[in-house]
Amino acid sequence: MSSRPSRYGVSQISEIANGLVDPVLARRAGINTALLGSWDEIVGENFADCTRPEKIAWPRRSDLPEDGGHRPGVLTIACEGARALFLSHAQGELVARINGFFGYPAIGQIRIVQKPVSAPQRRRPPRKLEGEKARRLAEMVEGIESDKLKRAIERLGTAVLQQKPKR
Repeated sequence: MSSRPSRYGVSQISEIANGLVDPVLARRAGINTALLGSWDEIVGENFADCTRPEKIAWPRRSDLPEDGGHRPGVLTIACEGARALFLSHAQGELVARINGFFGYPAIGQIRIVQKPVSAPQRRRPPRKLEGEKARRLAEMVEGIESDKLKRAIERLGTAVLQQKPKR
């Protein structure tokens, strides 16, 4: 397990948990917690609430090319009811998004299984900042060119600035 100590010599529990869970998931399902954690962003809002990655079936070593090349795997996705039809039509785009996440052509095919998918508990978005805190946050993100990065930092900043100071 490779958890990095923080500046105070303490590891975050998420790093420790991922270090324990990732090898088990990789062995049993071929999936890591990064894929599971980013699934909503990968599939987009049309499929985030009704899909879940189940497993990745990687080709056997004997099926690999002799030159040591890579063959993509088959991702099994659980999907609820009639939405599976729409998901099957979006397969090409979804494969491209997943491979973009991995950074190489990891997935060549998707297999869809219809089954109930429990929706994750959605936390309500934090309230908008007002006054001095809103102005400070706007100044902090002012020079960021990437809209996606800017929105992510604004969400983080809003959550941090809304916390009550510890006594």
